[in-house]
Amino acid sequence: MTGPVRWVRRSFADPKIVRHLLADEGEVVVDEVRHHWVVFIIPVLECVGALLLLGAMINLPVNLAWVPFIAALVLLAHAGARALIEHMDRFVITNMRVFRVSGVMTKKIATTPIMRILDITVDKPFVGRILGYGHFIFENAAQEQGLRIIKFVGKPDQRDLTIQRLLQRSGLRATAKDDEGDGSSSTIVKAPAGARPRANHPRRPGPPTARRFPR
Repeated sequence: MTGPVRWVRRSFADPKIVRHLLADEGEVVVDEVRHHWVVFIIPVLECVGALLLLGAMINLPVNLAWVPFIAALVLLAHAGARALIEHMDRFVITNMRVFRVSGVMTKKIATTPIMRILDITVDKPFVGRILGYGHFIFENAAQEQGLRIIKFVGKPDQRDLTIQRLLQRSGLRATAKDDEGDGSSSTIVKAPAGARPRANHPRRPGPPTARRFPR
């Protein structure tokens, strides 16, 4: 049984983040963000409701016992699907970019380079401050790539600092490359042929023949 169960788990419950990395370019995962555990409260409550319905079958006649049984199966299926969707939704931070992988039967990948992230807003509601989660709101360039809002991020302040550090390092690298391209060689301007030196300059006087004497 371990073989089929492992195949199902790898096929439908594993987002396979490593496959999306540019390993030949040296890309590595800095942080893989899963949804905060608060998103699983509703699926757990649905499972509890399904168990209560199954327990209610004992006090019902046989011809009516199928009603709570079907309702319990529907609740269990909905809870499992919702929990799996939340489990497969990952926000990944690498040393080169950020991307989001979501979906169970169909995959959706939204990505943007680190350098295109211009502004990040961390929204922490009152309940989120108590339980330790928040929402990321990306502006400008990231918004165009389907990364507008990342909800239910655990330890939002710590992960915001991680992104800010990557942005700072990327900015320093870009500045260093620009300086190497612009300031590595100096330009020497030669005077045109036949040009005469400036006469009577207070610091750089010209030759005696170039000086002007009063008439």
